[in-house]
Amino acid sequence: MSKKIAPSLEELSNEMAGEITIAKINIDENPNTPIKYGVRGIPTMMLFKDGEVAGTKVGASPKSQIAEWIKSTV
Repeated sequence: MSKKIAPSLEELSNEMAGEITIAKINIDENPNTPIKYGVRGIPTMMLFKDGEVAGTKVGASPKSQIAEWIKSTV
């Protein structure tokens, strides 16, 4: 996870506990995962709902924009 967005995601994880689960994947240890989901840039955030990708956001963003994206997608 990008060091720029890690603190924001940690805060959102705490603030939205019970609503969402935030997880990170080390792509060096899981090289097939980015291929499976077509990840072309880091950081890439993906929202899943019912096991399917509900939204994708590439690049670092301020916490407020990430929160708004999450709320508008799920």
